[in-house]
Amino acid sequence: MSKPVVLITSRYSDDLVAKLEPYATVRLGADQFKGTPRAEILDVVGDAVGLITQNELKIDRELLERARALRVVANSTAGFDNMDIAAMRERGIWGANCPDSYSADTASHTIGLLLALSRGILAADRYVRSGQWKVEGWMPGGRWDGVALDGKTMGIIGMGHIGYQVARRAEAFGMKIRHHSRSSQDKPGWRPLDDLLATSDVVSIHCPLNAQTRHLIDANAFARMKRSAILLNVSRGAVVKVDDLVAALQSGEIAGAGLDVFEFEPDVPPALFDMPNVVLSPHMGGCTAEARVSAWRQSVDNVIAVLKGGAPETPAFALS
Repeated sequence: MSKPVVLITSRYSDDLVAKLEPYATVRLGADQFKGTPRAEILDVVGDAVGLITQNELKIDRELLERARALRVVANSTAGFDNMDIAAMRERGIWGANCPDSYSADTASHTIGLLLALSRGILAADRYVRSGQWKVEGWMPGGRWDGVALDGKTMGIIGMGHIGYQVARRAEAFGMKIRHHSRSSQDKPGWRPLDDLLATSDVVSIHCPLNAQTRHLIDANAFARMKRSAILLNVSRGAVVKVDDLVAALQSGEIAGAGLDVFEFEPDVPPALFDMPNVVLSPHMGGCTAEARVSAWRQSVDNVIAVLKGGAPETPAFALS
């Protein structure tokens, strides 16, 4: 009897492929970091029982119509907004993600953006490299006065795995934590969203993207925030309405933003490039070698669990 087919849209390490091979025939993509083009996946997905992606492949009704044998889709990421959950539930197909693999490193990147903004680190680096420091000499105060974090309030939207890790790190800098999410109302520090926006010196977004959170932060939200507030988004770009963000920064409605994700990435509004109060990174928040290996391993374990007749170790959603 032939083994079931597991399709991996990227290229995994030999040891993880070997871990899958007792349970499945493994088909690999050509590139370790870049997913296989969708058209190629649609041509070969017909007999796949398991599918491992990097969240780059839309698991929609078109694909599911082709993938008649499919039983599990495992994302090697924390997110799963590429999955049509309703369509997968109709067919009894598990979705799995890696909620813990990237949490710590994403939280560290979040704090890195905050430090870069609050202390003007990017501008200071350019100043030293340009030779201006040597010309002008040391100057106390003024230009290089940053914003102290000790005693400030961080409002976290989405107090899940990543939000919790961000809170731990922010507390180490002496910050007070407020948070808002549907699942954390019984935890100390929870605030209604309007209250959190109005009282936070830093608003840090760590919620998933869904119908309720799309454009959660828009012109109305910016109007509620302090003019001295900093916005951090290391979740999903479309949680923030990008045109409203640009307008809020241009008008001084908020003081700055640290952005790792963008509504229409990789397209970034050119207006952001010239703003000294904005720090940008290319959706790399959780990207460390250790985190990626952890996620790959979790994805393989999730698929194996389903092939053995059970549920994924870290299901993205319940089937019923």
